[in-house]
Amino acid sequence: MNFKIALLSGLVPEGRVFGLDQQTLISIGIQLLNVCILAAALGFILYKPVQEFLRRRTDKISSQLKEAQEKMDQAEKLKAEYEKKLQEIDSERIKILESARLAAAERSRHIIEEARWEATEIRRRAHENIIAERERLKEETRLHIIEIASLLAGKFIEHAIDREAQDRLFDEAMAQLEETAWLN
Repeated sequence: MNFKIALLSGLVPEGRVFGLDQQTLISIGIQLLNVCILAAALGFILYKPVQEFLRRRTDKISSQLKEAQEKMDQAEKLKAEYEKKLQEIDSERIKILESARLAAAERSRHIIEEARWEATEIRRRAHENIIAERERLKEETRLHIIEIASLLAGKFIEHAIDREAQDRLFDEAMAQLEETAWLN
């Protein structure tokens, strides 16, 4: 490799880095011409396919953007619809709660009325029982007094005795009556 460099350096005139002569300029011109021909040929051959590729890519991107916009619009419509349904659900929930509250108040009022009626009925029955018990006690007392009176009369008749004996018997009967409990 050092040999090639030394050989090439011998071809270059003294004091120059490279030789800029007619052959180099022709070689550069031919290379530029080749580049232009190659660029023109590639442009002619590849221009339409590249343009078509770019057009399809642009169409694809724009269709995706349109589709995304349509989906966004649909999403907005669905969102508005769901919000409307949520408001309807809230209003329905409020109506249901209100009707439940009214039903509970009505049921409570009905239960209170029923309890009052039952309390009145219990008082009426208790009052009737008290009256019946008083009548029964009066009857028992009357029968008891009759029994005591008949015993007293029997004793009195048996002993048809003088005034002292009668007073003593009367006091005994009264003591017996006082010992028996009087029920009201």
